[in-house]
Amino acid sequence: MRLKHFTELDGVRAIAALMVMVFHFCNNIQTTSPILILIKKFAFIGQTGVSLFFVLSGFLITRILLNSKKSDHFFLNFYIRRALRIFPLYYLFLIIFYFLLPALDGSEIVPFGQQIYFWVYLQNIAMTFRWDPIGPQHFWSLAVEEHFYFFWPFLIYYLNTKRIKIAIWMIILIAFVVRVLMVTNHIEVFYFTISRMDELAVGALLALWELKGKLQESESKKFIALFGLILIPTFILWYFTSGMKIDFIQMVKFILLAFCYFCFIGYAITCKANHWMKKMLQQRFLLYSGKISYGLYVYHPLCFMIVNKYFKSNSIIIDFLTSFIFCYCIASLSYYLFESLFLSFKKKFSYNA
Repeated sequence: MRLKHFTELDGVRAIAALMVMVFHFCNNIQTTSPILILIKKFAFIGQTGVSLFFVLSGFLITRILLNSKKSDHFFLNFYIRRALRIFPLYYLFLIIFYFLLPALDGSEIVPFGQQIYFWVYLQNIAMTFRWDPIGPQHFWSLAVEEHFYFFWPFLIYYLNTKRIKIAIWMIILIAFVVRVLMVTNHIEVFYFTISRMDELAVGALLALWELKGKLQESESKKFIALFGLILIPTFILWYFTSGMKIDFIQMVKFILLAFCYFCFIGYAITCKANHWMKKMLQQRFLLYSGKISYGLYVYHPLCFMIVNKYFKSNSIIIDFLTSFIFCYCIASLSYYLFESLFLSFKKKFSYNA
């Protein structure tokens, strides 16, 4: 069965990337201006763009796996297609970071012992336990995703729908218990795979809802009602405690965020075709941003650093526009001149459901 393409989710993917970019740009602003301090406070919410992407990815990947589990070469096709999308740009950027940049600015190359974690997707674990990794710090989320999708296709393939649902709730429970244990032992929960995998599992739960026919227009009111119930306590907790290490919040905030974005994605899919949200998410700018979102995420800290170092002005607005335009240019060139070369091979490993 051919899966329906939800165009609006390309817009959601763009929003996730832009949220993180805005957060990183504003987080680097040094100011005493009350207005800018307030903007930075709100921009901190952009950090949750990673949670949005985890939920979205969990939904999109799981629906593909569910739809193709009876196809030939299920595992081979999934992992090759995944590698063609993720690995080329990932490793290109590591080469740029570790070898090209030092050659250009005359700095020393990072010792391999501190690089290795990034080459083998263990950077988030190294960051959690402070093993002194040096590399593109924002790559921690890519490691979380790859760890989850290392085992998730096997559960989808070997379990029936009822047991997949049980597995999802078990993952959510395990992630919460692990966060409790880590927080009580003063270990950072932000980067660790097991403490963040419930967000991907919540996205997978949405894929099960689709399989059961629950992503229909008639269900849209349920999503918006649930979103309202969860959003209020989540926003209060996040906004008034941003940057604070309060144990209880560290334990619950990720699952609250996950279900907020679960509702947001569900509503984006089920609302009427002429609804303002769906129209907004299908605007050309967001659709294009969603198309190059991987590049935007990968390149944006480097682009921001270059603008800050060589093209910084006396205006935050000009710096913001310059940084984002530069990032869009680099991500676009990367997509059309590099990533697309590998993406073209994905059709050779299509699913035959």
